[in-house]
Amino acid sequence: MTNKLYEFFLEMLKIGNRAVQKAQENNRKKGIPNVYAKNNKVIFELPNGKTTTVNPF
Repeated sequence: MTNKLYEFFLEMLKIGNRAVQKAQENNRKKGIPNVYAKNNKVIFELPNGKTTTVNPF
C-alpha cells in the first residue's frame, strides 16, 4: 500500500469515527439508546449510560 493511499484511508477512518461519535451523542441527547454488537450479542447503551441486553423498545 502506498503512503498516499494509507493517508487517504486514515482520513476516511477519522471522518467515519467523528460521524459515529456525533450520532451517538445526538441519540443520548434525544433519549435514544445506542445499539452495539459484541461477541454475537446485541447490547443497548441507555441514555443514562447503563448497558443491557434487553431490548428497551
